Amino acid sequence: MELKAKSENRTLTLQLRGELDHHAAKKLVREIDLVVEREVPQQLVLDFSAVSFMDSSGIAVVMRAQRRMQELGGSALVSAVPPQARRVLQTAGIDRWVRIK
Repeated sequence: MELKAKSENRTLTLQLRGELDHHAAKKLVREIDLVVEREVPQQLVLDFSAVSFMDSSGIAVVMRAQRRMQELGGSALVSAVPPQARRVLQTAGIDRWVRIK
């Protein structure tokens, strides 16, 4: 799993690339925390357009990012979610807590 960050106007966009499974999720949570602490964004966008596979571990990544942004008084958004990953998120009801675009 690769993470590419772009920050502009207090919006931090993180593009995720690869497979988001248990192994990748643990590392990804740490990486997201570090970037968010460094940038202190008002909005965090998790761009899933290059995620080729996601299991339930991805739910923890999204929820941790949302919780961290709430702590900072900001918000999180998940964008460009491929169909397979969207099914995982919707089945878990994540769209009740995090906006999915």
